[in-house]
Amino acid sequence: MRGVTVLAWLRANLFSSWPNALLTVATLWLLWRALPPFVDWAFLDAIWVAPDSKACRAAAGEGACWAFVAEKHRFILFGTYPYEEHWRPAAACAILVALWVASGLRRLWSWWLAPMWAAGLAAVGVLMWGGVLGLPFVENQRWGGLILTLLLTTFGLAIAFPVAILLALGRRSGMPVIQGLCVGFIELVRGVPLISLLFMASVMLPLFLPERVTIDKLLRAQIAMILFAAAYLAEVVRGGLQAIPRGQYEAADALGLSYWKKTLLVVLPQALRISIPPLVNTFIGFFKDTSLVLIIGLFDLLSTIKVSLTEPAWTGFGVEAYLFAALVYLVFCLAMSRYSQNLERELARAEAGRRT
Repeated sequence: MRGVTVLAWLRANLFSSWPNALLTVATLWLLWRALPPFVDWAFLDAIWVAPDSKACRAAAGEGACWAFVAEKHRFILFGTYPYEEHWRPAAACAILVALWVASGLRRLWSWWLAPMWAAGLAAVGVLMWGGVLGLPFVENQRWGGLILTLLLTTFGLAIAFPVAILLALGRRSGMPVIQGLCVGFIELVRGVPLISLLFMASVMLPLFLPERVTIDKLLRAQIAMILFAAAYLAEVVRGGLQAIPRGQYEAADALGLSYWKKTLLVVLPQALRISIPPLVNTFIGFFKDTSLVLIIGLFDLLSTIKVSLTEPAWTGFGVEAYLFAALVYLVFCLAMSRYSQNLERELARAEAGRRT
């Protein structure tokens, strides 16, 4: 019976027509030609550990030089953070990932999730900055690598998402002034690339500040990214709001609910559920866009890899370096994508259960 099921699946998905069958055969042929050489290069003939780059150069490209990643992994993950204090950004990374995972578990969705996030982010700040509890102070100019990518993403999305909801509600408001301000902000920010916002935050903003008033470069970059993400997320949320049937609004009005109760209890939960796929797509794009902070002198994961390749001893191993970067981005982006799919299925089952 299982064999019949497998054959039925193959026939339905891979050989349902002559074009599909030809495409399947061509894909299998390409995999047969490309996969074995890649496995030999990436695993069987690869150099995993070496005291220096001489062993990799002696291999003359026969195998991958993962020794580059082994040699530079601390700089790639933590930037120029003091070597003896690397346990602190490592612990901060673990806390941020744990907060993401906890927020993704529906059984943990409760009022105490907000204070847990506040405590977690406070712990991250203490670990990264130091200056208390016997921890040496480390200025944020020395932050870099994976921890900087996670910090920019976490703080950016955590602040931009509620701002985006307010912008989306404001754009649909019946008050012309509020609507005009929200439309103007969204269209202005969406009309320029993120690089220009980062450039403005880094170069132009200090020129408009009063004398002796300064804003940290990392904070300026974070504000620019928050504004950028909020504008895009606002349009995603607005699309979800427009998809809500008019009857839902009328039913809430018939119950005598105020505007905010109607929005928070009836409209917004449905709109956000509808908007899950484009929301996660925007989250993934934002996570990858953090690499653009290089333009203002901040070194995220991708930037530290680029800097590592400038060392004369390790030049020429860009393929291995960027494959490692792609793997890290793939792990985080695939996790977000798979989570959104699982959440959609859970919510669909819960909705079906309520209707029955």
